[in-house]
Amino acid sequence: MKQLETGSFITTPDPLARLDAVRIVTWNINRGLRLNETIEFLTRAAADLILLQEADLNAQRTHCRNIAQEIAQALAMNYVFGYEFEELSQRRNGMPAFHGQATLSRFPLLNSRILRFNRQSRFWLPRWFIPRMRPFQRRLGGRMALISYVDLPERKLIVYNVHLESRGNDVRCSQLWELLDDVSQHAADVQVVVAGDFNADLRQEPAVSAIGKTGLGNPFAPILGLPTNMPSRFNGSRMIDWILTKGPLIAYEPKLHDSVRASDHYPLSLTLRHS
Repeated sequence: MKQLETGSFITTPDPLARLDAVRIVTWNINRGLRLNETIEFLTRAAADLILLQEADLNAQRTHCRNIAQEIAQALAMNYVFGYEFEELSQRRNGMPAFHGQATLSRFPLLNSRILRFNRQSRFWLPRWFIPRMRPFQRRLGGRMALISYVDLPERKLIVYNVHLESRGNDVRCSQLWELLDDVSQHAADVQVVVAGDFNADLRQEPAVSAIGKTGLGNPFAPILGLPTNMPSRFNGSRMIDWILTKGPLIAYEPKLHDSVRASDHYPLSLTLRHS
């Protein structure tokens, strides 16, 4: 399976890209099913760095559109799209369909790579007795973090765009430990952002202790008393989306945008700036 797609729709330096602060948004956009509303919010948010999970590519449910590319074009940003799963029930005319993570930036994105977790749930795998129909969501691939270097004017920022397993606590914990082990390799003076859909409440143990050992802080832990996703047929609302940071920049104004209904998750935002 192809790993990465990149592109740029920046033609001239963006006067809105601030040098003294970096505004960040993370959002599981539920495939991009409500694309116009998604773009409307992201335009208003005026973010410098956007991390999207569950963006479709060539899937029937989103009219075979390249969701990451269309959002990047509408916002005039650089983008990288990482392939998480091939969606076997979403093919059209024999062409494969995918979904994955997309990172968009007003600054250059360098040296992007995928950390595909070693331990994966077998729930999504195709089996001979399960029809390849949309309700059964048979997939090839695996959960991952999309990692990129953001070339800021005065420093490089390393960003992890994360989507952890939704089925199986043991698998999800293993993926979190692998993610944190990768993050731990960066020196304390390197600015790091780890954000996305963790499918877990990171205010609970053992996640809190493991995250603390890496030097990551959780700006949303003190303020989140509301869920970050909407209830579904099988699950209730939970606090599962987060932005974690470490490095010399300070996180300000963490916000949950729970009035935005363009997805089954709500966007989160914050601003990084010097103290």
